[in-house]
Amino acid sequence: MQEAVRHDPSDGVPPGKLRSRRGLFLPYILLLILALGWSAGWFYVRGKTASEIDAWIGREANAGRTWTCLDRTIGGYPFRIELRCAGLTLDRADGRFRLGPLTAVAQVYQPRHVLMLAEGPFHVEQGNLVGDAAWTRLEGSFHGASDGFVRASLVVDGPKVTVAGAAPEPIAVAARHFELHARPTPGRFASDGAVDVSLQLSEALAPVADAFVGNTDPGDIALDVTVNRASLLRTGTVARELERWRQADGSLEIAGLSLAKGDRRVQAKGSLDIDSGHRPAGQLDLRAAGVEALVGSIVGQRFGADRGALIGNLVGGLLGMRRAAPGDPAAPAGDTTLRAMPPLRLADGRLLLGPIAIPNVRLPILY
Repeated sequence: MQEAVRHDPSDGVPPGKLRSRRGLFLPYILLLILALGWSAGWFYVRGKTASEIDAWIGREANAGRTWTCLDRTIGGYPFRIELRCAGLTLDRADGRFRLGPLTAVAQVYQPRHVLMLAEGPFHVEQGNLVGDAAWTRLEGSFHGASDGFVRASLVVDGPKVTVAGAAPEPIAVAARHFELHARPTPGRFASDGAVDVSLQLSEALAPVADAFVGNTDPGDIALDVTVNRASLLRTGTVARELERWRQADGSLEIAGLSLAKGDRRVQAKGSLDIDSGHRPAGQLDLRAAGVEALVGSIVGQRFGADRGALIGNLVGGLLGMRRAAPGDPAAPAGDTTLRAMPPLRLADGRLLLGPIAIPNVRLPILY
């Protein structure tokens, strides 16, 4: 019987050429191994993220704070970890907070840098207060670190906020743009838990402020402040967190506060804290322009419009802020030069401009 002849594909092929052909497939094999390894790593990170979120939610629940991420999904393969919630709610002893659809994204190779997009709206019920907020765009970012964080930001276009229950009529505020940025204070975060905060609100409209200031122009607010003992603050109730902060000698160091509304402008710097009666306390050094009409409005609430206007002009004259009468070349109208004012003090629940208590104003008890 004749034996079958076996054919070796390498027969007649020089060894070097055979190795060359095998080498053609090597990059694809390595690419496949890399893809499988990356996929395994991504699913591991995804599972780790889910378990850490669940563990954090569990710790919060044990502390009396219930977080709920509706229809939670975690995706983003292959390069991102993307958390999506159809809605986010927080229930705790002092109220209920509800946010619309939320997306948080981190790159696999930079998991501590998280970007957030929230569609809104936001609703809060806290005691007698009911608040609602909406916007056209809200984006946030958080860059964490092993010992805290590097920076955090929040940018909002077209914010609109209403609060009911704090006054006889609901308070409404709308603006064109809002920004909030925070970072650990260099050299003071580890020792004092200090955080630098910068805030800007552009073209804000608030009818309650119009009546107080005396014009309907949009306002701009800018604030640069250092929050001492900020690292103590958590997600507990407002009363608990503020009391812990107060007992730890928490304070606000205001490096700059700027308020501008039409021809009325105020700049301030100073410090604020919370007194034993749980009211704001401290002192602000002021510079202002166009303040005589504001002083007249405030004083007029107690002594009548005519007397208030007289006192306002008198105060403006003493501060060098007198408006010019028509045809008076000595003091040009529209002077917006900032000039020093008496300090604004917050003490014992009262607001004092120099030695004079502002009438009809009592500082609120914060908690």
